[in-house]
Amino acid sequence: MELDNIVTALTEIKDDKRVPRNVRSSLQETIGELTCENENISIKLNTAISILDDINNDTNIQPFTRTQIWNIVSMLESFQSDMDS
Repeated sequence: MELDNIVTALTEIKDDKRVPRNVRSSLQETIGELTCENENISIKLNTAISILDDINNDTNIQPFTRTQIWNIVSMLESFQSDMDS
């Protein structure tokens, strides 16, 4: 699994107009974090997971969007565990 697939999934959610503006902003921050060239990969993954966890606590997002974000968090955690092995 590559980070490009995760970034693509995040971008699709961010481009959905039904997603609240503050959540789209946080998703953009997550995408920026994952695509930053100057950061250590484990720091990028931990920061992205943290931001996405915060998004999931937002009461304004739809259940479908919440599920998509949980899936992306799972992909990031899987990516992280693959790197550790």
